[in-house]
Amino acid sequence: MRQLKTILIVGGGSAGWMAAALFSKLFKGLYDITLIESEAIGTIGVGEATIPAIKTFNELIGLDENDFMRRTQASFKLGIQFVDWDRVGSSYIHGFGVIGRDLKWLRCHQYWLKMRAEGKVSDLAAYSINTAAALQNRFMRADPKRPGSPLGHIAHAFHFDAGLYAKYLRGMSEAAGVRRREGKVVSVQLRPEDGFVDSVTLEDGAVVSADLFIDCSGFRGLIIEQAMKTGYEDWSHWLPCDRAMAVPCARTEPFTPYTRSTARPAGWQWRIPLQHRTGNGHVYSSRHMDDGEAEQILLSNLDGAQMAEPNRIRFVAGKRRQIWNRNCVAAGLASGFLEPLESTSLHLIQSVLIRLVRLMPDAGFDPATIAEFNRQTDFEYERIRDFIILHYKATERDDTPFWRYCRDMDVPVTLERKIDLFRANGRIFREDDELFAEESWIQVLLGQGIIPVGYDPLVDVTPEPDIERYLADVETVIGKCVALMPSHADYVAKACPAA
Repeated sequence: MRQLKTILIVGGGSAGWMAAALFSKLFKGLYDITLIESEAIGTIGVGEATIPAIKTFNELIGLDENDFMRRTQASFKLGIQFVDWDRVGSSYIHGFGVIGRDLKWLRCHQYWLKMRAEGKVSDLAAYSINTAAALQNRFMRADPKRPGSPLGHIAHAFHFDAGLYAKYLRGMSEAAGVRRREGKVVSVQLRPEDGFVDSVTLEDGAVVSADLFIDCSGFRGLIIEQAMKTGYEDWSHWLPCDRAMAVPCARTEPFTPYTRSTARPAGWQWRIPLQHRTGNGHVYSSRHMDDGEAEQILLSNLDGAQMAEPNRIRFVAGKRRQIWNRNCVAAGLASGFLEPLESTSLHLIQSVLIRLVRLMPDAGFDPATIAEFNRQTDFEYERIRDFIILHYKATERDDTPFWRYCRDMDVPVTLERKIDLFRANGRIFREDDELFAEESWIQVLLGQGIIPVGYDPLVDVTPEPDIERYLADVETVIGKCVALMPSHADYVAKACPAA
């Protein structure tokens, strides 16, 4: 077996420096790692909201959570609030973590469904500590000393400044031995005998060779697409939004521990609270709205003073046909794009990188290893795709051509099967290693107005008075726990205020 010797990361930003930080931490000098980036090429940098899996990545590379939060102007995140998605005036929160507690062998929501039909329960948000706390703008980290309490099961993620995060990771990576090279790649050389990448040439004429190439060059896919012609799967017939505008505004109160997504006439608008500002953006379909109207909607719905001109982004929802092609692996926007409706952009970067570590090749680049990597990656992309499509498909809105199109469109069979099963009796099953757990599907399916016709028949094993007491107890305990939590603003100010 012949080991790889050199890894070249092409492109910086979040994807490039996440790759550099992870590799330098885990490989401990086994490979020579170089990152090429150009200050003249900007980064998109809209990936400011995350899901709890980012904590796994941060722990792998050895970040101290409070220090990371101070240096990236971060806030905590308990979930995502969706406003006007099912219909104008509706609202729900997709909270991280568990819903209530299981009773016997059934999930809490099954008992809730039975009692909901009789009008004897509160909103589902009252039965999850994440959603209940988010609605009161309260936060604390899970307390490991209380494993039997909801306070021991709080799941959190972060909102942070993606540019500051990349800068933070760059410092760690360079300290660990990663070499940064300033320069703009102008050409890529492939080996004529097998199509593997041999080297890249910089604007100053320098030629840089490597054994393994990580393409973090953004939408253009400098190596994976422009040079290797890998191909792209276009999912815009299911996800019709193809434009975005991002703009920061001044921070306002309350300091919310959740991302907000508000449906608009031809897309949706995000709101992401940071310590020093609020991130905002409008994702929309250019077939249903022009840029001028999209900008007017975005800027007229800021809740603080505008701090910059909008950053305009064009994209096509989808992914490369192969994320790993020969000796090149794409990460970040070079690998594909799914709109950040469920804050999965940074997760897909870390997932590709961790999967590569688990399937790290030798210099022979075994085809079976590459095929397994691509199989796992395709599965993850497709299931996240389905979860995002659900938000558009499951709607009662018919007030604009965009929403009528989404409501009436065909969806992937994999999603249709989940919807049909849930609609029958509230059952949902997590498949293999798909990202979103049953609790996520349950909250979004119900929040988007898919109310099951029935419930699991084994609910009726438990007498109705016992069910009422059980649900009341869950709601009461969660309410008392939330009352013990400090406000999000106070918790951040005490634990991790930015300098």
